[in-house]
Amino acid sequence: MRSDPQSFAVQWRDAWNAHDVEAVLAHFADDVVFTSPVAAQLLDDSDGVLRGKDALRAYWTEGLRRIPDLRFEVVGVYAGLDTVVINYRNQKGGLVNEVLHLRDGLVVEGHGTYLAAGDDDNLAGATR
Repeated sequence: MRSDPQSFAVQWRDAWNAHDVEAVLAHFADDVVFTSPVAAQLLDDSDGVLRGKDALRAYWTEGLRRIPDLRFEVVGVYAGLDTVVINYRNQKGGLVNEVLHLRDGLVVEGHGTYLAAGDDDNLAGATR
């Protein structure tokens, strides 16, 4: 990974905690593809696959509207080849991972992943 994963995670966290969707989107390519089981729950007629910044903007804006107390605490940051994984706790204490694949310093593919222990509260409390 060319950029510093820790700095990326700090900027990502700070933007989310400020509820600044545009600051979060600044790290994403225009043609990004993002998947999230929460998107499938939150958005009517969604299969959980969001294509492009406009789709992400609409999803995250709606998520923040529905979860005004959203807050993330980064637990760990993992780096791979052009990949960063941000492990964090959401405002309800649920553990979440963002798996982000980058090209030229921007996220081109991302996946919100949630604890698979059958904890429906973990999914319901997430925004992403």
